[in-house]
Amino acid sequence: MSRALLLLVGLLAAVLIPLLLGGSEIGSRLSAFPLPWLLIMFGMILLCWGVNTLRLRLLLGDQCHKVGRLRSLGVVMAAEFAYCATPGGSGGPLTIMALLARHGVRPARGSAVFAMDQLSDLLFFLCALSGILVYALFQHLSQRMEWMLMVSAVSLFGGLITCAMVARYHRSLIRLSGRWLARANVKAATRMRWARKLLQFLAAFTDTLELPVQTLIKVFVLTCVHWLLRYSVLYLALRGLGADLQWAWSFLIQMLALSAGQFSLLPGGAGAAELTSAALLAPMVGKSTAAAAILIWRAVTYYFYLLVGGPVFLLMLGRPLLMKLMKIRQA
Repeated sequence: MSRALLLLVGLLAAVLIPLLLGGSEIGSRLSAFPLPWLLIMFGMILLCWGVNTLRLRLLLGDQCHKVGRLRSLGVVMAAEFAYCATPGGSGGPLTIMALLARHGVRPARGSAVFAMDQLSDLLFFLCALSGILVYALFQHLSQRMEWMLMVSAVSLFGGLITCAMVARYHRSLIRLSGRWLARANVKAATRMRWARKLLQFLAAFTDTLELPVQTLIKVFVLTCVHWLLRYSVLYLALRGLGADLQWAWSFLIQMLALSAGQFSLLPGGAGAAELTSAALLAPMVGKSTAAAAILIWRAVTYYFYLLVGGPVFLLMLGRPLLMKLMKIRQA
């Protein structure tokens, strides 16, 4: 119950922050927004779900026959809902593994599919940020923009280095964690079970990495299409409101805002993402335009996921797992 209340508070904060920022002008700005543009943005999200369904089936490899196309779409939609409804998106990977397990895909393989999906996302953001850095070399940047680029670059490269170190020294990490767990009086049988699950995951992840090169390239191309579509929503919202902000900067603002939302551990980053994007966007386009754009952006990329993905989640997994995911941070 407390997690549901936290989600409700986050949703209220997510709406109130732009409303307070925009003041009395926000209503007129929203009413003037072109309806065809809004429909196009919702269509882009539907296309994102289709793209992610194809990506999931490619990553499953020889296991994809166990999960039909429509079921695969349901897995994607339910997982997106879980990302948005749980603190820090913690319910997303659990939802993917639970749904795949119901169709005969081993948990280790399901977790490997999720990890490969995340690695593909990380590579995309590294490539996108590198492109923005090259573009920025030919632009006169304010101190704010330079700071944004620096923080993004350090975060992404730090994440990549961490993944590489974990992959390179995973055996040492397993032994070290075993010693820590022993000092914490965790039973030997429990330590062995966790170590076995980790080794099974690593074996499944290695199998996923050994998919045909053409398959991995297709996965990365689909990843690029997904994020380019999803991260174009704020840009289109700004253009529909008459603001002239370059796509690269709208991409960077979304990346920082959603990262702040993840670190806040609020469901879907509700409140934190709006506050961060408002602080970054308002000096560039004005308060009323920023507020209206943020409301439209979050309506398309957050509230829509909750409204449409929620029934799919309940249909496929049911209310008991939803309650379990909402309480996961209490464990």
